[in-house]
Amino acid sequence: MADETPLTDEERAELEQLRAEKAARAKAQAEARERRELERLKEDKQREEAEAAQMLREAQMRQKGRELMEPDDDLKMPLGQKIVLAAVAVIAIVVLASALL
Repeated sequence: MADETPLTDEERAELEQLRAEKAARAKAQAEARERRELERLKEDKQREEAEAAQMLREAQMRQKGRELMEPDDDLKMPLGQKIVLAAVAVIAIVVLASALL
């Protein structure tokens, strides 16, 4: 059964205090939720930037590797192939020299 008597001044003050405490808790929870969301968004952004930077570095390395190993427009032998052929020639000379001596 509901009590139909009006609130006393003390009860009204207590009610207002409890409402204020509840509102303060709700506000603190909302701020904490927003803070967590902000941190998560910052982490996502940093991760995306790091991934983009890594992809750029990989693309640059692939391009540099292509330039080193693929012939250019006038079909000159690229530097990478010259180095590999020179290394193979040196190894062949060493093997032949060791076999003959």
